Amino acid sequence: MLAELLVLKRSDAAGLVAQMTQQLRGLIASGRIRRGAMLPSSRQLAAELGVARNTVTHAYEQLAAEGYLRIAARRRPVVTDDIEERFVRAAPVPRHDGGRKPLLSPWALRLTETDWPLSYQANVRPLRPGLADTREFPHELWARCLRRSALRRRFNDQTVINRPSLREALRDYLEVNRGVRAEADQILILPTAQAALTLIAATTVISGDAVWTEDPGYPGAAAAFRAAGADVVGIRLDQWGMTRAGERRAPKLIFTTPSHQHPTGRLMPVARRTELLAAAEPGKTWIVEDDYDGEFHYDSRPMPALQGLDRDGRVLYLGTFAKAMTADIRIGYLVVPPQLAGTMEIAQRHLGLIASVHVQEALADFMADGHFLAHVRRMRRIYRSRRDHLSAVLARQLGAVLAAEIPPGGMQLIARFKDGRADRDAVTRLVAAGVEVRALSSLALERPHDFGLLLGFAAWRENEIGAAVRTMAHCLTGKRVARG
Repeated sequence: MLAELLVLKRSDAAGLVAQMTQQLRGLIASGRIRRGAMLPSSRQLAAELGVARNTVTHAYEQLAAEGYLRIAARRRPVVTDDIEERFVRAAPVPRHDGGRKPLLSPWALRLTETDWPLSYQANVRPLRPGLADTREFPHELWARCLRRSALRRRFNDQTVINRPSLREALRDYLEVNRGVRAEADQILILPTAQAALTLIAATTVISGDAVWTEDPGYPGAAAAFRAAGADVVGIRLDQWGMTRAGERRAPKLIFTTPSHQHPTGRLMPVARRTELLAAAEPGKTWIVEDDYDGEFHYDSRPMPALQGLDRDGRVLYLGTFAKAMTADIRIGYLVVPPQLAGTMEIAQRHLGLIASVHVQEALADFMADGHFLAHVRRMRRIYRSRRDHLSAVLARQLGAVLAAEIPPGGMQLIARFKDGRADRDAVTRLVAAGVEVRALSSLALERPHDFGLLLGFAAWRENEIGAAVRTMAHCLTGKRVARG
């Protein structure tokens, strides 16, 4: 009788033992084989099913270990007496939550209060800001470095989470190209720049601490610091970026993007940088400098990093390879003052903010072989051309509606409405039409004062930019726009 309830397939990859165990378990749990029932001997059932006796024996032993059967020497297996009661108690409780929200930690609740990351990130479409063009990346060269890294055995020691080879390559690159002053052991290698912000918040912020960020500014920074319990204060911008905060008491942290202010692209001059350093009392206030796309300056040589001007160890400098290479490399870095290096590396381990050792070694090779700098130089020319093309097409097709601000560098630009119309309503229409832009007002930390559209140009070729702007013109003016 039992043999008729079992259907075993020799072609099934799970194997005969697993199939028999699963099917018998289901029959017992469903009540089709009741408590106290005596099952056939392993010899008898094996003969009826046409399988080896060991197949049945192993299935019976597994079910006995799980508490479904009682097995004794020279006796047939018996279903456990209390099997039905145990399954009634283990049955899932129907959900009657009445719409109640789950009980979350304060950290999780504060994260859910932010508008970051974007809610429409599923499909990447023109003109999403902040993306690199992965189609132009030298994938074959990168694959060669990955293969070389995978074949090596020297980095089998997984306890070294920040690989010396990449630390040294980064130190040399940042010193020459960004004016950063640091030793290799001050550089932490992290999965993303956002991971660096999380690490900074976890190690420096106490609940209630004041943190200044640019307004409008990068929402990921505000999210990380708010989640840590900080009182995040937005500091308004002028033509040079973050303004002085007047007579306000110095905060615990100041977050800034001086090389290309996010999102406006404004470049902070040396005089303003000096004022910012003066506002940070050594040992009490830390400055977080996010150089998220500092490789891309188009109209002049890049200005040295704020970190290079600091002589008192107040600046934490962070960057990422997501903009200069591709986002799926998942490598960011954080240069910390010497007095924080040991503590932050311990915290990095405890938080699990560890980048792939394999990828770190490959990236060190990619930089040492000159591929990284060659790629950056090439993309700098391409992105500058795309910036100029986007600004020209906007002026030609939407000049009566939008005024574009041409940034000196970066991967995106701001276009403001000349009539002051609501930018969020416009973004809703544009996203629905297939053009993925962001409202400038949505990046405000407090009451928005700036309105416009944030448009990415780096990831999109000129024909794609042209098509997107034609769609924008139709959405914003109601007129069909011809090519050209």
